[in-house]
Amino acid sequence: MNHQAGDDQDLAELTLSSETIAEGGMLLVKRDQVRVPSGAISQREYVIHPGAVLVIPILDNGKLLLERQFRYPLSQVFIELPAGKIDAGEPHLETGKRELLEETGYTATDWVYLGLVHPCIGYSNEVIHMYLARGLSAGKHQRDEDEALQLFEASLDECMTMVAEGTLTDGKTIVALLHAEKFLGGVWTGMRTE
Repeated sequence: MNHQAGDDQDLAELTLSSETIAEGGMLLVKRDQVRVPSGAISQREYVIHPGAVLVIPILDNGKLLLERQFRYPLSQVFIELPAGKIDAGEPHLETGKRELLEETGYTATDWVYLGLVHPCIGYSNEVIHMYLARGLSAGKHQRDEDEALQLFEASLDECMTMVAEGTLTDGKTIVALLHAEKFLGGVWTGMRTE
């Protein structure tokens, strides 16, 4: 199936100038002047993000390990799978292992790469890599002192019900659950890493 009806060059935008308009501890906000395919000049504002890794931990009982966590920008608690940003120079599998241990206290012996997602293509270059983790062993979490979350278990079917009911609305978690469902059902393949 060919989804490319034309040449991508026909859609590309040419950067004419770029400026940093805000810089924080993790994010950088840019404003670029671009020439669009019609020849007109336009402006693009976007966030530079270091990237992240999401982990789908599957316990020996077949249930997934999820988190409840307060998210400041929306001032509410969300249901999510463990995830975190990639440190500079860190391979994304190592990020996944680190985040799983830090947030949940678990380590895993079996890691499967399920792919990646670009969660906010209209305003950020963020990419999130997704891993399925099995062969879990419990340990002590190593959360940062400013990190508070609650862990709970749910089956994949229960997770899909939470999505359908609107109690699980985190985009990265929803996409990862879809990948997990297709992979575990034998419909899609993953890439075993260990």
